[in-house]
Order: sequence, then C-alpha cells, then structure tokens
Amino acid sequence: EVQLAESGGGMVQPGGSLRLSCVASGFPFTLFGMSWVRQAPGKGPEWVSAINMGGDMTYYADSVKGRFTISRDNAKNTVYLQMNNLTPEDTAVYYCYVGNSWGQGTQVTVSS
Repeated sequence: EVQLAESGGGMVQPGGSLRLSCVASGFPFTLFGMSWVRQAPGKGPEWVSAINMGGDMTYYADSVKGRFTISRDNAKNTVYLQMNNLTPEDTAVYYCYVGNSWGQGTQVTVSS
C-alpha cells in the first residue's frame, strides 16, 4: 500500500520560507518520479512541481518557478519542497503525489 506522509507546513508572513517533506513507503521509491500538488480554498488541484526518479530533472509551474525548489533523498525515501518568497497566493494544502496516490496534505498559510 502506497503511503505518503507530508509535513512542514505552517503559517508564515509574506516573503517567508517553508520546507515541506514527504516520506514515502509501500512502493519502490527510487523507480518513481514524484510531484507536489496544491489545493487552495475553493479551487481545484494545481500541479506545483515534479522531480524524476534520479533527482536530476525538475519541473515547475510558472507560478512558483524561481521561488520553489524540489529535491529528493532516495536513501530516505523522501521528497522535499523548499518554498521561498511566499505570497498569500501560495496559501493551500500541499500534497505529495505519485501515481494515483496522495498523502493527507500539509497546510501552508501565508498571511501578515
């Protein structure tokens, strides 16, 4: 059974930073690309970023490019999302995603 456990969310002021983590289990982590998706209140899911299985190729939505960095540690079965220069528009629940599986999400709130 695929399990994804996100953490690291919280409340920050505009311009602040957060680092999200997602610990994966139940599948061969090193053989799968991983993604982050977010869902803001009242909106549908938005793809944010992805990383290939080796960690050497990364992809970003235009809305976060230059501010967010995705990375992974295959030894720890963990994928990260470093988020800098956060804005209120980044407020959402952030989910780790692989295949058709999502974690429980971690709330990120950006507010002054």
